[in-house]
Amino acid sequence: MDKGTGRLLRPVILLFALVAVSEGRVVKVPVGPLVHVEGQAVSIRCNVSDYQGPRDQDFDWSMIQANDKSVPLVSTLGDSFTDQTVKDRVNSGDIGYKKLGDDSVELRFKKVRATDSGVYRCSTPSTDSVISGNYQADVELKVIGDSLKVSPAVPKSAVSEGESVELQCNTIRSFTEHTFLSVSWSLRRAGPGPLEDILTFGPDDKIKVGSNYTQRYADGGLLLDLRGGGFYGLVLKRAKPADQAEYVCVAQEWVRQGEEGRRWRKILEKSEEMGKVTVTPTDLQLKLTLTASVNPQSSGDPTELLCQVLDLLHLQDGRLAVTWSYSANTLGDVSQKKITIASLNEEGALIPGSEYRPRLDSGDIAVTRKESNVFVLRLLQTRDTDMGSYSCAVSTWMPVRQAGWEKAKEVQSTPVSVQWTPQTPVLRVAAHRVREASSGGSTFEMTCQVTGQNLRNPGYTVLIRFEETSGGKSRKVLSLSQDSVLQSEEWSEPSRVDSVVLEKTGQLEYRFRLYGVQVTDRGFYYCDVTAWTRDQKQDWVKDVSAESNKIEIAFVHTGPVFNISIHSEAKNVLPGETVQMKCIISILDASPNTGDVSFDVRWFQGSGWAVDNGGVLPLVSMDRWGVVKKSSNDSSLERTGRHTFVLSLHKTQDRDAGEYHCSATPWLLSPATGAWSREKDLTSAPTFLSVQTQLWESLKMPVGYGVFAAVIAGVLSVLLGLAVAHCCFSRNPMHTPRPRNKLMDLEMD
Repeated sequence: MDKGTGRLLRPVILLFALVAVSEGRVVKVPVGPLVHVEGQAVSIRCNVSDYQGPRDQDFDWSMIQANDKSVPLVSTLGDSFTDQTVKDRVNSGDIGYKKLGDDSVELRFKKVRATDSGVYRCSTPSTDSVISGNYQADVELKVIGDSLKVSPAVPKSAVSEGESVELQCNTIRSFTEHTFLSVSWSLRRAGPGPLEDILTFGPDDKIKVGSNYTQRYADGGLLLDLRGGGFYGLVLKRAKPADQAEYVCVAQEWVRQGEEGRRWRKILEKSEEMGKVTVTPTDLQLKLTLTASVNPQSSGDPTELLCQVLDLLHLQDGRLAVTWSYSANTLGDVSQKKITIASLNEEGALIPGSEYRPRLDSGDIAVTRKESNVFVLRLLQTRDTDMGSYSCAVSTWMPVRQAGWEKAKEVQSTPVSVQWTPQTPVLRVAAHRVREASSGGSTFEMTCQVTGQNLRNPGYTVLIRFEETSGGKSRKVLSLSQDSVLQSEEWSEPSRVDSVVLEKTGQLEYRFRLYGVQVTDRGFYYCDVTAWTRDQKQDWVKDVSAESNKIEIAFVHTGPVFNISIHSEAKNVLPGETVQMKCIISILDASPNTGDVSFDVRWFQGSGWAVDNGGVLPLVSMDRWGVVKKSSNDSSLERTGRHTFVLSLHKTQDRDAGEYHCSATPWLLSPATGAWSREKDLTSAPTFLSVQTQLWESLKMPVGYGVFAAVIAGVLSVLLGLAVAHCCFSRNPMHTPRPRNKLMDLEMD
């Protein structure tokens, strides 16, 4: 193939390569139809992804009419795109757009009109080298009229205690596809206070009961009357004095939202007051209601319950007392017994329950009287274990002649449930490389971005960890506490203390910097972050931890190569002798620019010598400045050559037998910067020393016992022989000792 043919084929090959690696442009708009009410503000979002070309993309918005004719509305490329029929609305700001980012834009209507119903198209001009994917997307917008009307009614504005209260809510609306209706009944007890939900029906034909009416609904005290034709009725059976209030009916129109319609979006709401209902008590008794004025949504939120006595007209000189109780069971379940939290007696004295005394003493729980007829239970920081049912019991006390008090009556409130879905704290950490360490002596820099969810005013501790190999044993480098206290961890080189920096550079961003990177610094770095929250004593409590991804320092080492070996002539010695072992370091591939070389040398005895194995102290060591440290007086270390270090063991004993290793750390002096850099540690092969006293030590005790036993046996044998001879020969009658004088005569003869 000639050169000309090769030039022609290169663009074709490049085109196929681009098609192979690109998935194609994707333009997205919300799933329609989008239903809105006339006169409301409307925005439609458009995103583009997987595109080529510049980061900042342009967008065109058009309306597609029934005859498939396109009416240009707005464009990020300029005003000339807009059609004359809508130019007045665009110039007035009724129709416009807002760029949300490089890859997203919103079409906006200040007040949408019924004539704005139709299909809207978002288009992106091509900046790709290859046409692939979709360059436009359509969504349908439906604009409906405001036809919802509510006509509430209360058949009887005054009822006696025990009768039923009927609430009627009539709704009228024009039917529109994809819209749904819900009706809610609420009440307001006194003044311009907040509404308290009783019951809601819809929009999915489901019933949602207010927290203070759950038990009443389960007991059949609330009934729905759904006759159809826009009639919605609610019956409160067995009316109580606590039912005396202003009642409100609320009708709402909804549409489904999301790709699969799993979420609801409210598009319209109408509310009307029904009027006030008065409940006349049948006898004189305590008019009692328990409500949650502050309801927790998660652990750590406060909780406040109000126990209110409605009618104090007939109390006269009497007094009220209250007892607060808790039960772990849910509403309607009586399997768990009630636990007394605390009481306020008729004298106003606080009497804590035994199980809640510590929390009352610390102020975490408070029991007070807000008004003469209102008692308050407040939990400063609600815990997960506090979820359950709460109730109050109010008793009346009347004075007696003996200057005392007598209980007249006691009324128990309906339980109130304190419940939420526990939220698990989530913590994520992402590490990003800011500056690459491309060679020894350069600077390495990375940041860690923290993202937290379901955390209450957290503080973060950040720990930088190092691994020589990914997944290997980690080493702590530097940490920053939640109070911004910097702490050096296992960065044990005194000469390089200032070479590591960790600082907080943003609300949730931390930056780690390593100056003068050395060969020993090559490996993986990452952030270990812990989120802390404060308890009621303002002490930090650990919540959740997470680790970031790992950033590697992996520059190519261009310096010399070192080797280490041990030489020993005597490997089997007698006790008392002196043994010498040489640690020889050789340098390979050295260049004239290498500079001076120095070494830290360490000798270890035994197989547990490695620094990674618990940090065993060396037998003797010499740093690069020539300072010797030793753990035994019977050993010494001297430098006999430029790269030779001799270990001497004086007066060897049996404990000196075993395995020996030599370890060295090379240091290079840079001629350019004049700074010392540390190389990787060197480790020699093992050498073995044998002391001959081991055989004698094993035999001297049994041999000693044998010799001693033989001597004793010999002495006893001699003594026994002498005794027998003396005893036997001295008593023999046939033996007559020869006198000495006759011997002398015989000799003379």
